[in-house]
Amino acid sequence: MPVRVIVTAGPVADCTQAGELITGIEAQTLIADKGYDTDAIVNQAQAAGMEVVIPPKSNRKHQRPYDEHLYKVRHLVENAFLRLKQWRGIATRYAKRSSSYLAAVQFRSAILWALIS
Repeated sequence: MPVRVIVTAGPVADCTQAGELITGIEAQTLIADKGYDTDAIVNQAQAAGMEVVIPPKSNRKHQRPYDEHLYKVRHLVENAFLRLKQWRGIATRYAKRSSSYLAAVQFRSAILWALIS
């Protein structure tokens, strides 16, 4: 399972980092929430051969269809973030350096991966 993590400053929008996250990943489907519904992300994913499962924002002129059944599976990813944030050091970001915080996220992710394997 390919996983990438980017640590940014608090006020940085997630959708600005999505392009870097999906570059070079071989996947059949990109599942994301409405916050990632930008033309740049959709075009980049489609150019990489991915099916885009992102509900369109309500203010879009052209409402793009998406697989609603597959979108419901996204809760599994949300549950993984919930499990990560149960670790207090990650939830409150005690680490002063982003490299230390990233190491903590990777360590906790490895523990969670070992528990489900």
